[in-house]
Amino acid sequence: MLQKSQRLKRIQVVAVAFLTVAGIINYLDRSTLSIANHLVSEELHLSASQMGLLLSAFSLSYAFAQLPVGALLDRFGSRVMLGLGMLVWSIAQVMGGFIQSLNHFLFARVVLGVAEAPLFPAGAKVVNEWFAVRERGRPTGMFISSSTIAPMIAPPLLTVLMLSFGWRTMFIIMGVLGILVAVGWYMFYRNRDELVLTEAETAHLEEGSLNSEGPKGLSWSEWGALFKLRNTWGMIFGFMGVIYMVWLYLTWLPGYLEKERHLSIAHTGWLVSIPYIFGTIGMLSSGVIADYLLKRGMAPIRSRKWPLCIGLIGAAAFTVPAAYTPSTTLAIVYVSCAMFFVNMSSGTAWALVSVAAPRHLVASLGSMQNFGGYLGGSFAPVITGIVVDQTHSFVNALLISAGVAFAAAFVYLFVVKEVAPAPLPNAVKTQPT
Repeated sequence: MLQKSQRLKRIQVVAVAFLTVAGIINYLDRSTLSIANHLVSEELHLSASQMGLLLSAFSLSYAFAQLPVGALLDRFGSRVMLGLGMLVWSIAQVMGGFIQSLNHFLFARVVLGVAEAPLFPAGAKVVNEWFAVRERGRPTGMFISSSTIAPMIAPPLLTVLMLSFGWRTMFIIMGVLGILVAVGWYMFYRNRDELVLTEAETAHLEEGSLNSEGPKGLSWSEWGALFKLRNTWGMIFGFMGVIYMVWLYLTWLPGYLEKERHLSIAHTGWLVSIPYIFGTIGMLSSGVIADYLLKRGMAPIRSRKWPLCIGLIGAAAFTVPAAYTPSTTLAIVYVSCAMFFVNMSSGTAWALVSVAAPRHLVASLGSMQNFGGYLGGSFAPVITGIVVDQTHSFVNALLISAGVAFAAAFVYLFVVKEVAPAPLPNAVKTQPT
């Protein structure tokens, strides 16, 4: 095992710290509308179906922005693309504090979705650039854990801001905070090709890599060649099941507790945090489990695939009793367990990206996976809103989510295979390991 220099350690700490903070702000911004769900719908006179449409406006634009943004990340690097994305999404968040109609809000959420698209593909690229294969699971789990840390702290934090200053000011405060982080990222982070590394540093980063000699930059033929790989499609369709459940809970859990369980806004603000504590534990454990399995001799992709499948099946298994129990306490227990497993799957899915493609294509593959996830996930708020309007209950909506997660586990199990991650532009070649 090659020694890591102090400079590499500093770069890794700065990169993961900024990615985690950016991810927390990213998800806090997404959460503002779900936290203000009741007040926004009352002020703008929106039905549950219209709120579902508004909640899905973000995820649809986020999904379709993934494909071009991944290619742009691989071509221009994470420093510029993520910095620009943070700046624009924070401005869109500020815009949300001044809207006067549903159409205005839809526009702001679409811009928010497009601008937030670079974050997680950029994170996968950063981890691939600055960490050796054997140590990529933990930093991936750490920065992806922002997607559960933020929803965990969002209910009490955003509820206090909303009740103290109003939901419009809450939007503005979060937008200004994001602008500050965007400036910090651009000032302090550097892409790997912007620094001159020593031979020892390069040797450490490439230790165990199957694709250390990838070309600089990205060709469009290579980007298109990713679509010829079965693993790409397995990751696209499998991630749909992960994000469908993640997005259902993120957008509707406060509304579920208020409407189905008849809790007050104040109580909901604190109670929603509990499932996200378990979600954070699941997310952090994903990287540890993946790296442990890899260290024990399991092949790279398989070390990610099995925790993914187990997590999806576990999430589905606990969502079903959550739908049927008459007890609010048990409902929180079951939802918390579901959140642990589905977020373990989410973190492992991003750890999978870091070993399934060469370095110059990681962001592209990550964005393709995220495109599939949020294309599927964007249906969760709409379907849930329609189901609630028609049945006046969340039971069927939760059962649908469990079914989607269960199906996704089988996609990962039978479609994603262990191959050497070296797609070629004209003839895609795969080699079993």
